[in-house]
Amino acid sequence: MPAEMRSSTRGFKRYYNPDVGDAVRMDTNTNVLGSNPAATRFMKEFEGSINNYPNTYSDRLRDTLAELYGLDRENFVTGSGSDELLDVSFKTFTEWGDNAAVPVPSYTLYDYFVKMNGGSVSEIDLTEDFQLDVDSFVSSGSRIMIAPSPNNPTGNCFRQKDLEDLLSRFDGVVIVDEAYAEYSGEGMIRRVNEFDNLIVLRTFSKAYAMAGLRVGYAAACEDIADKMNRVKIPYSLNMVSEGAAIAALKDQDFLRRSVDLVRKERPVLAEGLRKLGFEPFPSDSNFILARSPVDHTCLVNGMKKRGVLIRDFGSKRRTENCVRTTVGTKELNDLLLDTAEDVLEDCRRG
Repeated sequence: MPAEMRSSTRGFKRYYNPDVGDAVRMDTNTNVLGSNPAATRFMKEFEGSINNYPNTYSDRLRDTLAELYGLDRENFVTGSGSDELLDVSFKTFTEWGDNAAVPVPSYTLYDYFVKMNGGSVSEIDLTEDFQLDVDSFVSSGSRIMIAPSPNNPTGNCFRQKDLEDLLSRFDGVVIVDEAYAEYSGEGMIRRVNEFDNLIVLRTFSKAYAMAGLRVGYAAACEDIADKMNRVKIPYSLNMVSEGAAIAALKDQDFLRRSVDLVRKERPVLAEGLRKLGFEPFPSDSNFILARSPVDHTCLVNGMKKRGVLIRDFGSKRRTENCVRTTVGTKELNDLLLDTAEDVLEDCRRG
C-alpha cells in the first residue's frame, strides 16, 4: 500500500521551479546589482570552525538587528529565510483547524503554510486599488492574518492607518510581511513594541542580495518573540549565513545604492511597458505587476523562448492576464522591453 500524505497536504503542488538554463531572470525580484559584496567578502575570509554548532538563537545577528532598528535582542527571531518565521508563527499561535485570513491577491505560499499547519484559509479580497478591507478581515473570525506590505504580486504598500486600525481591532495575531520594505520606507518594524499582536517579517533575500544564504527574521514585542523562539528549531540558521548577514547589515551603502536604483528605474520601466500597451499597476517595490495587452501565456512563453523569464499571474483571480517583472538596471529593462515588443508582435500575428 503506498504511503499516504497527511490529509491537510494532499492537494499540495511543487513550488515554481522553471528550467532556467542561461535565461535572464526577471521573475524572482532579487537584487539586480548582484551578490551582496560585504557578505561575499565575509564568506571568502571565513575561518571559523564548522565542527561547532552555531549560536542557538543567532544572538550576534539579533544584537546587530536591535542596534539597527533601535530595539532589543529579545524583539527578534531569526531563521532560514522569512518563510521559516512564517511557519513558526503558525506553529506558535494556531491550533489544528484554526482559520487564517489571507488577502487576495498575495504571495502564493501563504496558503501552503496555513494548510501545512492544519489550518483553513479564509480568502479576503483586497479593494479595487489593492488596499486592505479592514472590516472584512476583522469580521473573518480568524485567529491569525497576513498583511504583506508591499504586497506581492501587486507591489503596493498598505496604508499605515489601515494597518493600525487592523491591529487595534483584529482579535488575533497580525503578520505584516515586509520582505520588500527596504524599497518602500520604514514600514512597521520599529513599532513592534506598540502592539501586542504584531509580527513583522523581513528577509535578506531581496534588497540585501543574499537569497542563496536563506536568512530571515521576525520582529515582535518581547512576549511574542519569546514564544516564537521557544517553538523554532534550534540552530536553524547556520553560522556562515549569520556572519554574512551581520556583514551585510553593516554595509548600508550597498543597500542605499540598491534602493536608489529601483526608485530611479521603476517609473522608466512602467512608462516603457505602458507604451507597449501594458497596464502597469502602481508599485512601491522592486517589481511591477502589469496587465498584458495579449494573452499572458503567449507572452510569458515567448519571452522564455527568447531567454527572458518573467512571472505569470494571469490565471489567478484578481490578476487575470497579468504578469510580473523585476525592476532591473537600465540595460536589463531595455532588454526586457525590446524582447517584449518582439513577442507582442508574434502573439498578435498568431
